Amino acid sequence: MLSSRQKLDVYKQTYNQLGHELSNNDHVRAILNLSYHDLSDDLRNCFLYCSLFPEDYPMSRDSLVRLWVAEGFVPSKGKNTPEMVAEGNLMELVHRNMLEVVEYDELGRVSFCKMHDIMRELASSVAKEERFASTDDYDTMMDIRRLSSCEWKEDTARKAELSHLRTVVSVIPSSPDMLSSILSASNYLTVLELQDSEITEVPKSIGSQFNLRYIGLRRTKVKALPDSIEHLSRLHTLDIKQTKIEKLPRGLFKIKKLQHLFADRYVDEKQVEFRYFNGMQAPKELSNLQELQTLETVESSNDLAEQLQKLMQLRSLWIDNISAAECANLFVTLSNMPLLSSLLLCARDENEALCFQALQPRSTDLHKLIIRGKWAKGTLNCPIFLKHGTHLKYLALSWCHLVEDPLEILARHMPNLTYLRLNNMHGANTLALSANSFPNLKTLILTCMHDVSELNISDGALPCVEGLYIISLPKLDKVPQGIESLRALKKLTLQCLHKDFRSQWDTNGMHQKNCMFQRFVSRCSRSVLPAMFVLDGASVIHSRVVHLIIPVKFVIIHTISNILRCLYV
Repeated sequence: MLSSRQKLDVYKQTYNQLGHELSNNDHVRAILNLSYHDLSDDLRNCFLYCSLFPEDYPMSRDSLVRLWVAEGFVPSKGKNTPEMVAEGNLMELVHRNMLEVVEYDELGRVSFCKMHDIMRELASSVAKEERFASTDDYDTMMDIRRLSSCEWKEDTARKAELSHLRTVVSVIPSSPDMLSSILSASNYLTVLELQDSEITEVPKSIGSQFNLRYIGLRRTKVKALPDSIEHLSRLHTLDIKQTKIEKLPRGLFKIKKLQHLFADRYVDEKQVEFRYFNGMQAPKELSNLQELQTLETVESSNDLAEQLQKLMQLRSLWIDNISAAECANLFVTLSNMPLLSSLLLCARDENEALCFQALQPRSTDLHKLIIRGKWAKGTLNCPIFLKHGTHLKYLALSWCHLVEDPLEILARHMPNLTYLRLNNMHGANTLALSANSFPNLKTLILTCMHDVSELNISDGALPCVEGLYIISLPKLDKVPQGIESLRALKKLTLQCLHKDFRSQWDTNGMHQKNCMFQRFVSRCSRSVLPAMFVLDGASVIHSRVVHLIIPVKFVIIHTISNILRCLYV
């Protein structure tokens, strides 16, 4: 708390205040109270808001920023947008140890954070005292403004007075009738975050919520949005990702203040098929949304390039169903977007060869690139790789058929990558990482590369890599040469390799070569995959996963589904 304070009198004032707090409370709560009261008003609001999420829940930075902006906690300051101010507030709470970092992203920014149990207890208590928010005891709250549905029950709406309700946050499965109950009781909603709830439809009455700025329906069973949504003129964020919605109402594109639109659906939840998710068709009115910053995911079409020319505020853009004939016009438009930082491009099918010659990004902020589909000949010599490669931090390539070793070529032009994933790539039999390859890479994922039979890691390669995932390389029968030289390695996953891989591992004495490959055995219940380091046959390998934390102080085992959730887009 005092790390940013310079004057001696501030230290004395804090010391005196701490003495007063200690005389009236238990010592831990006293110190926490002092930390809370030292926050500015906007930081207090952001801190208390986090109490709406369940205990130990990993809160996404991007979601928190959008929620805080929707609530009006973070107005713009000078040249800083509300989003910039919100990110600054998040970092300030982390700096003060009032939020804990769970994971960093490819730029070294906080990606996920959580509240310590003690901090959450403080936030919940203060939020209830100040009538800021409530997570339980609805029947005793007569003026609820923000509500967490962690304890939502069928009779909650009847017990609680919801006429002043502004915000509902539900990030766990909850009653399908919850939304109807809330909409019938309140007319002043600002935020509806209902991801993972059991709701199946959105009532027409949602159109009367004139102040609504945020709607989150991710991973719900909703099949359609009512036409009345066009009346939500203040809506900033609409998240219908991984729902059952196949078509957007045309009235949505009348909402000119819309800034973030997440709209795609899974057609193959196992993520085996080439196009396991589909974007939404873009009507001609898409160009009306000129304040749009996020568009994930939209299907490509003959006139999409023309529509995108008017959406120059886009930061994150996902496009699927791209044909070879659309590449030139579409990629010229994308190249001219001045603020673009994240881009996903997916071909129409696995045989559609995309040409990237016209993709020459104007934005040096473009650091995240995901490409799914076959490449036209000579793609690795295109400007996006040769000229823009030094700006890329995150690269994910899938279903690209290359004769050359992709690692050798990418390492030459992308020294600043921190995350690299290669999936379902065919062609090269040997992958080689020469000395000094990828000096900043922290995560390397190699999956479903059916032609690869050998992986060599030279001394000095991958000096910073912390996570190495080698999955579904059925011809890889030898231990990757040089793997024991990866001194920074913390996580290693080896799964679905050649049936002889285990014997090679034992023959090479990998368990004795380095402390980080110590043998371990764990026992689990039958409801969970066996938590053992087993690589002794294809049938066993397909049902078992090892995830080592190195050096071995503790061991974390993930089931196949948990690992794959992290490996795919």
